[in-house]
Amino acid sequence: GLLALVLASLLVPNNASAADRDRIETFLQITGFDVALDSIALSAGSAPDMLGMEPGDFGAAWVRLSHQVFDTEVMHDLALQILVETLDETALAHASSFYASALGQRLVAAENAAHMIEEDDIVQQAGRRIVSGLVRDGSERVGILKRMGAAIDASDTGIVAAQQIQLRFLMAARDAGVIELDLGEDGLRALLKEQESDLRLALQASSLAGSAYTYQEFSDQELLDYVVALEHPIMQTVYDLLNAVQYEITANRFELLASRLSELAVGQDI
Repeated sequence: GLLALVLASLLVPNNASAADRDRIETFLQITGFDVALDSIALSAGSAPDMLGMEPGDFGAAWVRLSHQVFDTEVMHDLALQILVETLDETALAHASSFYASALGQRLVAAENAAHMIEEDDIVQQAGRRIVSGLVRDGSERVGILKRMGAAIDASDTGIVAAQQIQLRFLMAARDAGVIELDLGEDGLRALLKEQESDLRLALQASSLAGSAYTYQEFSDQELLDYVVALEHPIMQTVYDLLNAVQYEITANRFELLASRLSELAVGQDI
């Protein structure tokens, strides 16, 4: 999967330079990545939608199951296991020093707050209003926010990850007998490939609206400073790794969720 590819290119051959667990715990807090991991649990809400169902179709047990599968402690541990093996000291120190700065800590506070808003629609609607205002005013800020989006996912893995998560989830749901699929895995891949340009535009628009909302209290100059920090080669490797970890954990949890959906008699509470 995506993680394997990224890790193959980033893995530190000798573990002597891999950071220890406590330092990684601190790193997760300073950078806000711990909150980003916790927010993966909020994405469980989109699972029934991917199956063409409503959460209500699974009865009240749906909430219980999704809480069990998207257990934040389990996800946190998975991330620690991967990062202990992969995040080297130089990268850890570089990213930590930026995020520990005054600007860094304000950015993390804003990002953490945005991550934990359960109603993504609220963020998206507010963000879209901000973006259309900026466009109307011919503001340079739109360009800065777009540059930020590009820097955060410079390897363009977001689109591949979204497809992989969907694919792995649907295949696991099929194998668990929760849904019937007319397409095999290759057919499903081809279908996702056809929808790729629409998905890309949707992800870009969503990312732009999200950023416009999240960073509304920051000046253009502060955001530009952030973008420059994000574009630094060491920060790029850190983001490649963190993105891969986040996508891998998301896909892993969705697969587990799908395999356990058969426990829920559709429409009946158990």
